[in-house]
Order: sequence, then structure tokens, then C-alpha cells
Amino acid sequence: MFYSDELVEEIRDRNDIVDVISSYVRLQKKGSSYFGLCPFHNEKSPSFSVSSDKQMYYCFGCGAGGNVITFLMEYENYNFKEALEVLAERAGIELPQQSLSVEAKANWDLKTRLLEMHKEAALYYYHLLKSEQGQIGYNYLTNRGLSEQTIRSFGLGYSSSYPNDLYQFLKGKGYKDSELKESGLVSISEKGVYDKFWNRVMFPIMDTNNRVIGFGGRVMGDGNPKYLNSPETKIFDKSRNLYGLNVAKKSKKGYFLICEGYMDVISLHQAGFTNAVASLGTAFTSGHALLLKRYTEQVILTYDSDEAGKRAALRAIPILKEVGIGVKVLNMKPYKDPDEFIKHLGAEEFEQRIKTAMNGFLFEIEVLKEQYEMNDPEQKTKFMTKVVEKLIEFSDELERNNYIDAVANYLMISGDALRKRVNELGNRGFYTQKKETKVTTAQRKKQDKVDGNKEAQRFILTRLSEDVSLYEKIKHIISEDDFVEPLYRKVAQLLFLQLEENNVNPAKIMNHFLENEEEAKLVGAVFHQTLKEELSQEEKNKALKEAIIRIKKQHLEEASKQVQDISELQAIVEKQRQLKELSNFSL
Repeated sequence: MFYSDELVEEIRDRNDIVDVISSYVRLQKKGSSYFGLCPFHNEKSPSFSVSSDKQMYYCFGCGAGGNVITFLMEYENYNFKEALEVLAERAGIELPQQSLSVEAKANWDLKTRLLEMHKEAALYYYHLLKSEQGQIGYNYLTNRGLSEQTIRSFGLGYSSSYPNDLYQFLKGKGYKDSELKESGLVSISEKGVYDKFWNRVMFPIMDTNNRVIGFGGRVMGDGNPKYLNSPETKIFDKSRNLYGLNVAKKSKKGYFLICEGYMDVISLHQAGFTNAVASLGTAFTSGHALLLKRYTEQVILTYDSDEAGKRAALRAIPILKEVGIGVKVLNMKPYKDPDEFIKHLGAEEFEQRIKTAMNGFLFEIEVLKEQYEMNDPEQKTKFMTKVVEKLIEFSDELERNNYIDAVANYLMISGDALRKRVNELGNRGFYTQKKETKVTTAQRKKQDKVDGNKEAQRFILTRLSEDVSLYEKIKHIISEDDFVEPLYRKVAQLLFLQLEENNVNPAKIMNHFLENEEEAKLVGAVFHQTLKEELSQEEKNKALKEAIIRIKKQHLEEASKQVQDISELQAIVEKQRQLKELSNFSL
């Protein structure tokens, strides 16, 4: 971390978390907190809580939690330094200029170094495309109908046919082999050094903040594989990024077009459809859907019209529906993909196909129908049974009835007959149920004990952060050493120090857990755990005493496993005896 703890805290303190998050999430005040729909997972009822008093957020649904800095890091995919810079500018705080030595630069945050490296690689590939060596790549792109403006806008490039050309270039820029190994751009082994990409047209992949995080490469000639993508790295997660989203997110069309490949996206953008995106050499995932959910509630799938494209659409439809995104499927026949379609029929006809795109559920029915011989009564009955089973999956009655009407109209059958059949099977409990994982009694008891101990530690920290007066009553009984769980012990150390200074600040404590997403969630849960409202003060105090005794007992059990001599064991036995008397102390 290049900035002092004091400066980080000043920047956090000068950015009210409710104000910041309100620019991303619609919040409504309920009691002392604000609630809204969580931006990190799909939900219909608000469980995302933002506390003005604690200056923290927490989702009771998915467990995401933290302060205003972690929110920007998670939502915008910023690293710590970038999030701090945005908040500093927002608060009118000028960050000190960092004059880094060679040693400091070498030890700089790896993610930042990787981003710098990818930017250098993208510029290198772009300039190579325009050179004599890159003529083969340039000709390929222009022959595909791409303009000079489009090539420049997408930063398209060419990787040399020499197997370690990029490696030598990046080494000349001062990057170490250890960093280059992490980049996914080169392979370094006992066999030698090789560039990941060579003799390929290059497609830089950018995140939503216009930073190059990876590449796709199309081979020139007959090499395999035809398309090659960057591997997963510390800055590149295929399941959480979409090609073209950095531009498409600015679109005002109200929907997104989802394609299969780079050239489809580029061709559509060139034709004026700047709301097109594509997954990155991988199947469409729930991560992609949640990312899209931030920007739109409607997508149109423009996958290839072949069998593989149909299968891809069938996989994507339920994933998109699960997060609450409406889905339509565009018919591109007689052409295979958007690139071919626009070249032959133009942008205006493509716009007309968008207007007549088929509802995603009806597309599923259409594909299902192709599997049966509809002139055969037995086959038709089987098909209709499958249709009914799919309609039953709609839990909302109004939505189910609307789809029954739509399917009946599409298949030209009686809506009443279809509705009757759906209700008959639904009333029989014709639903798919997940099988519970079998767990032995011993395993369950052991897990319950572990979870119970963690819960007790978390409960004590929560109570102390909410009612600081309790600290004076229990500080002679409990110490930070009683917290066996390393994470909760660290939280206890920080919280106890604040309690001693009579200045409890949960958001400041969170500053110490910014670099670990999982720890940040757990710490966020500590400061957002809620007690049942119907509990009396006496019941709350009883629960606190039981939690204290439990974690002290656990601490002594762990300590007994580490004893070195008889005197240590005797001391532990005496403490265990005293533990039985603790139930009598009052709060």
C-alpha cells in the first residue's frame, strides 16, 4: 500500500457510503439503514443493506460486505489504488505524487504491473499490424470489410511470426520473467521461451474501465487452434468479462445483443449496433449474466444459426432468466452469423430482424418441437407433455398464465385445454427437486461444533460493536487471545483497541481487509449480524454470556493441545475450573 493508513481513512471518511452507493443502487431508508436490490447477485426482494452510522454495506443474501472502498473495487473491478484515486477525486483530496525507485517499481502491485504490460503489448501488436511484417493480418481485416476507423477503435493488431518477439519487447521495457510468467502472454520453461500468440490477428480484450486485460488471436493460415484466448490471470476472468462491454455499456438502446465471437461484435459495432457483446472463448455463465444485469434487463441472442449456435442459445436462456433478464433470439437465416448477415442484407434488415426476434421461451419450445414427429399422435402427445412440464416451472401464476396463452397461440391449440393440463400436473407436485447431500451424524455434529464456535466469536464482536458499554463489563473476562479463529482474532484486536479509545469505527476496521474478498465478506457479516427483535435484554445478555464461555472453553481446549510441561497443563486445568464459575457474572 503506497498511502498511509491516515490518508486512506481520511478519503474513506470524506466519502459518505450512502451517497456513493446511491449512484449505483436505488436505496430506500428503513429504520436506521438503507436497503436496495443487491448489485452482486440476483434477487427480487431487497436484502442489500447500507448503514450510514457504520459506513458499511452488507448483503444478507449473498454475503457481500465492506466499506465504500471495497464497494468500488467489487462493483467497478478496480484495484485498491484505482478505487482510492476515484474517491480522493470525489472528495477533493489531492493524492501525493509517488516517486517510485527501481526497487519500489519492481515490487508494485502485480495487478497494476500486469495491466501496464497488457497495454504495452496491445500497442506493440497495433503498430506491428501497420508494419510490413503485419501486412498479412491487415489484409485479412480489410478483406473482412473492416474500416481503418474500426481497426483503430478496437485496437486490433498482429502478433509476429517469430516465436518470442513479444517476450523480447517486454523484457526491453523492464519486465521480469516472474511477471511475464503471470501475464499469460508468454510461456517460460526449461524448453525455452515462447510467446503465447504468434502469427495471429490480435483482438485486445478490455474491461468496463477500458483497460486491456487479455487477448484473443485468430491464426493466419492453417494453424490450430483457429482462435486462441488468453488464459485466466490475476486480471482476466473469462466468466466475469464480455468482449465489447466497455463500449456497449454506454448504449442507449435499452437492450444488448449477445454474439459468439469477436468479428461478430466488431461487424455489428461498425454497422451501428454498438450494444453488441460476446463471451470470451467460453460458454455463457451466470457471471456474465450478473454483469449484464448491471446495464440492461433485456438481451437478444444473435448466436450462429447452426446446431452449435442453437445449443449455445438453449444454455444461455435459463442463465439469463435466472437473474431476471428478458431474452429474445434473433433469426439470421439463411446466413450463419451477424457478420455474414450484415454483409449480404445490410443493417436495416438486421434492425427488422431485431424487431421480430422470438421470445426465449418460445424459442425453446420451437427447438423442442423439432425433436418430435408432429403428424404422429403419440409423438405429439409426448411433445405436449414436455411443453406442460416447462410451463409448470413458472412459479408466478400470472406469468405462467401469460406463457400458457402465448404457447397456445404459437402452437395453435386450445389455451383452456393447455391450462387444464398444466394445473393437473402441477397439483400432483410434478416438480424437479434437488436431492439432499447425505451427511453422517458424526460429520454433522463436528461441523455444527465448528460453526457454533465461529458463530460465538462473531456474535461477541457484533454485540461489542453495537453496544460499547458492554466492553467495560466483560474486558476483565475476555481478551483477544480467546478468539481462536485467526480472522476474528484480528478483528478483536482492532475492535478492542477502538473500544479502549472509546471510538468504535467498523468501516475503519474494514480498511485492514481490503485485499482479501472472502475476508472482507466475513468481516462485513460481523458488523451486520442481527438479533431477533423479539429477544428481551435478558435473553440477549444470556446469549452473550454463553458465547463468552463457549469461546473461552474452545481457547483452553486448543491451548491444552500445545502444552509443553506439567505446569502449563495444571494452569489450563485451573482455568477450566474457573470457567464453570463464569456463568454467575452479571451484565
